[in-house]
Amino acid sequence: MSLNKPFPLFPPYVDLCEFDLEDYPELNELFSANEPWWLEQFNWGKVFLTYIGRNKSEHTYDRFRNDVERFLLWAFIEKQKPIDQLRKSDFLEYADFCWQPPVHWIGTSNQERFRITHGYSSANEHWFPFKIQAPKSLKSQYVVDKKKYRPSQQTLTSMFTAIIAFYNYLMSEDYCVGNPAQIAKKDCRHFIIDSQVKEIKRLTASQWQYVLDTAVEMADENPVFERNLFVIAALKTLFLRISELSERPNWSPVMSNFWQDEDENWWLKVFGKSRKLRDITVPIDFLPFLERYRTSRGLLGLPASNENSILVEKVRGQGGMTSRHLRRLVQSVFDQAYENMRISESANKALKLKEASSHWLRHTGASMEIERGRPLKDISEDLGHASMATTDTVYVQSENKKRAESGKRRKVD
Repeated sequence: MSLNKPFPLFPPYVDLCEFDLEDYPELNELFSANEPWWLEQFNWGKVFLTYIGRNKSEHTYDRFRNDVERFLLWAFIEKQKPIDQLRKSDFLEYADFCWQPPVHWIGTSNQERFRITHGYSSANEHWFPFKIQAPKSLKSQYVVDKKKYRPSQQTLTSMFTAIIAFYNYLMSEDYCVGNPAQIAKKDCRHFIIDSQVKEIKRLTASQWQYVLDTAVEMADENPVFERNLFVIAALKTLFLRISELSERPNWSPVMSNFWQDEDENWWLKVFGKSRKLRDITVPIDFLPFLERYRTSRGLLGLPASNENSILVEKVRGQGGMTSRHLRRLVQSVFDQAYENMRISESANKALKLKEASSHWLRHTGASMEIERGRPLKDISEDLGHASMATTDTVYVQSENKKRAESGKRRKVD
């Protein structure tokens, strides 16, 4: 394995739990052939990420893995210096590296890190630590230029957050005596103070209606799409994250997660971020979608309190669907809704359906309920926000709307 080319270090969390270097001969050979601190600090990363995977969500593990992996690779290949010897100036150098990495560190698609070959895990040569992709709405005609890669402010913030947490963990275990990332953050020249008007990534009422109508039409024509309709309706109406419908190592959503209280109100129990359980109110209008989905699976009526049927099951095989599979269900509806709206109205009005992700449905549902006047406190609790201020910051745009309306009346003369 070339030392000039970056290589994957850490597998998915489910494989990291039983990680054995003997199953990764390329990594084993690499660590054997280089400085002893490579293996030592790889193990620091492994222990830290195991802690994150055990105590946080799968999404958080994946995000921290990306940043810790890049950082260690930079220390191994570029800086060639143990991370416990790095200082503030070194970390500012790393921030510059992340701002404009070499093109041979950049890929143009999502790739798995390892592939199984003859019973062993081998590095996927098409995997890279950084990624640049064509905008979702322009994939067919967009030529990707790796030299134009620049991380977003959110990506930079995420990088500092992960590495600061990594060093804090190493300090708590007496591996390091200081946190250069924490000290360097305020002096990073790539951060921009942002006072822009924030635009929520959501669908308009018209776009949402096309999505819903399309999902209903697809399900009416072929029962296999009943699952797509249920997922679409649940994400938007119940303000769900895609992970909250998915099968995870420590949680499997089942039908009895829908439950009814003594006043005959329906709720859905979900396992959300930070390993927190919460109950979401289920509106009456959602129940017909739940019933028709259950009917398509041969389940009668609404869920019983002891019903352990998988909530969103695989078509083939056993168990529930992963987040990746659920996103594909949503994307198939978005693609068809885009075509329907493009033909009926215009490509410009339908454009957001090309850009949208499954998470837009959560934003769309919450934003629409705020516009309908539902109490912000109730919406915040259904969203699972720790503070109502978060909901207010992310979703409430009333002051900006007033500002925009008054701005329209400015005169040239």
